[in-house]
Amino acid sequence: MKYCSTCGHPVEQRIPEGDNRHRYVCISCEEIHYQNPRIVAGTVPVWEGKILLCRRAIEPRYGYWTLPAGFMENAETTVEAAMRETMEEALAEVVVDGLYSIIDVPHINQVHMFYRASLKDGRFGAGEESLESRLFDLADIPWGEISFPTVRKTLELFVEDVKNDSFGVHIDDIRRPMSATSKTG
Repeated sequence: MKYCSTCGHPVEQRIPEGDNRHRYVCISCEEIHYQNPRIVAGTVPVWEGKILLCRRAIEPRYGYWTLPAGFMENAETTVEAAMRETMEEALAEVVVDGLYSIIDVPHINQVHMFYRASLKDGRFGAGEESLESRLFDLADIPWGEISFPTVRKTLELFVEDVKNDSFGVHIDDIRRPMSATSKTG
């Protein structure tokens, strides 16, 4: 950030009075510009025991398989965002069965939330951001072609929960491994 969205003057990074983190602060009007994590919402859509995945038609990870998900918009709930993204990417209407996973990704300032869902009528397709979408038996998930660590983690949890016939809410995080030069001890 270089300029204040309130008055247009330059901003600087500093710790505002009463705060404990560096923020962008306008040098003229003193407006504090908070930058907070972005929420990615999606579904784990199932039809007759198979899971619906989409092959990405956009970067990053063009051509890789993913669960239908994307960034939450203002003025919508996480459930609405998950349902919207499923419709946009897989042309599928779903019934949301409940929150399934929350995975923090602090090194990229994101939180990924996935909901268990059932396809309403078994119909699906490929939206503009998908090359194709397909139902996979759990044994046939293309593990070597999964797009993101959060998707992989959610799918792994789902496969295990299906085996155990027990579904809960999973909370986890994915952190960037420390480089060899930054490790201590």
